[in-house]
Amino acid sequence: MLRYSLMRLGIFAGCFFALWGLVYVGALPRGLGDSNLLWVLLLSIVVSAPLSFVLLRKQRDSLSAEIVEKVDRAKDRLHENRTREDAV
Repeated sequence: MLRYSLMRLGIFAGCFFALWGLVYVGALPRGLGDSNLLWVLLLSIVVSAPLSFVLLRKQRDSLSAEIVEKVDRAKDRLHENRTREDAV
């Protein structure tokens, strides 16, 4: 989970710095007044979300499989505990 989160953060940071550079050189419009940082942050979120969805598909699927496996084991243990008779 930590690895996936760090990879997502890395994609966001890469988008942020790339877009900040594009705004700095004038390829993208600047924000109104002093809102330039907020503009770049919002644009970075919008750009990094679909990139993360596509680029991290394998990691997300493997993480999901691990979570399903853990939940299934917990359900099995709970079922065993419920069906076990009390010792007299």
